[in-house]
Amino acid sequence: MDIFRFDRGSAPLLISLPHDGSHIPDEIASRMHPRARRSPDTDWHVTRLYAPLAQALGASLLRPLASRYVADLNRPADGQALYPGRRETGLVSTVGFDGEPLFLASEHEPDAAEIQRRIEAYWRPYHQALQQELARLRALHGRVVLWEGHSIRSRVPMLFDGRLPDLNLGTADGTSCSPSLQQRLEHVLRAQDRFDFAVNGRFKGGYITRQYGRPNQGVDAVQLEMTQCNYMDEDSFAWDEDKAVVLRAAIEPLLRACLA
Repeated sequence: MDIFRFDRGSAPLLISLPHDGSHIPDEIASRMHPRARRSPDTDWHVTRLYAPLAQALGASLLRPLASRYVADLNRPADGQALYPGRRETGLVSTVGFDGEPLFLASEHEPDAAEIQRRIEAYWRPYHQALQQELARLRALHGRVVLWEGHSIRSRVPMLFDGRLPDLNLGTADGTSCSPSLQQRLEHVLRAQDRFDFAVNGRFKGGYITRQYGRPNQGVDAVQLEMTQCNYMDEDSFAWDEDKAVVLRAAIEPLLRACLA
């Protein structure tokens, strides 16, 4: 069974899209509410956004097939909270971003043994692939940038108040990448006037950014969380090509700054 898709590049850039998958195995889906089976909290179409850029820049591209409802690859395997004190979804969540339960009844929720099986089947292979590709690229180039591509609805009341900025750059408050890289990325964001943005605001970078970002060891990690209204319809999940072209044009110079 394939757990992820991987396209190997040659440039010192690995693009990881850990919430791109939407597949939920039948054994799990049969215990879930019908609306949850659609996996509405997927980072819809991010591969479609990033794949042309990865190919043009020679970057490696890694993305899962399974939904974050099966196992959230951007959460630690021990289930620790990313933002202590705030409401959030977890490693194997039982609620969606709307705060509603995912499962038909509490007895259908995964127990500790099932959670561990999901970690071994879905979480661990993805992270092993991440580690191996980072090590390969760093050995080739001396340094490598891990780019975490994410997207989310522009309004998610359970997670934050009001509307999110269009582009949300996270570097774990400057600890997951070098100061020079963060400065270059902020310069790119300030140079454009199409999208509003925040740096280390509500989204500072998830587990992957924080875990693998070791600039003093040659690995810079950056997360970009984008609002979905800028490239798709947030209600129907339909792709909007006209919007996507504009957004992709804003992402490209950020990726090029990683290779500068």
